[in-house]
Amino acid sequence: MTDRFDEVEAIIGYKFKNKDHLMIALTHRSYIHECQLDRVSYERYEYLGDAILEFIVSRELFKKYPEKTEGELTKLRASLVCEYTLSQIVKLLGLGDYIFLGQGEDKSGGRMRSSILCDIFESILGAIYLDGGLNPAGRYVKRHLLSDSEVVKESAFFDAKTSLQEYIQAKGQKVSYKIVNETGPAHNKTYTAVCFIDKTEYECGEAGSKKLAEQIAAHKTMIKLGVS
Repeated sequence: MTDRFDEVEAIIGYKFKNKDHLMIALTHRSYIHECQLDRVSYERYEYLGDAILEFIVSRELFKKYPEKTEGELTKLRASLVCEYTLSQIVKLLGLGDYIFLGQGEDKSGGRMRSSILCDIFESILGAIYLDGGLNPAGRYVKRHLLSDSEVVKESAFFDAKTSLQEYIQAKGQKVSYKIVNETGPAHNKTYTAVCFIDKTEYECGEAGSKKLAEQIAAHKTMIKLGVS
């Protein structure tokens, strides 16, 4: 168990004084129910982390972009704290391998489910805040989310559907989306959307909402077409 936590701390760049915070941050409710443990899941930490994340991102964008309007800052913040962005970061860090999941949730692909991975980013943030305060929490967010390249990339992602629409319309073509698959229980569905240009199928996207799945499909289609 100690080695497991040491590995996570090395990945996220923070060493916990109280390892219980990290244990809670990585524990899904399915694991608690299956093992009948007297322990809370990560949900309370995720709730706290969500609020802290919005504050830290708002503060850093406010300082970094003094020329941007309130509307522009709000739009950029939304692109950075969305499910897709946070889940991709956790996926790239490989933190899904360290989540305590019930066997059923694990077998159904929980370690790669975007909604769970997004929650883990926020629950770890909440755990860092409880263990060390706002300064290390801010360093965690800046290190993994707020690098210059990530801000630019995720801003482009947020505008993907609009940008693709304008690009395709200028060429006299039509872009559309179709939800082709739904998986998972009613409370935690995953949707697959496909992007079409005229009648030609392009890229697909998967997410916990239809809107986000379409956004991912649009973003991947722009990359395929070489549209910046």
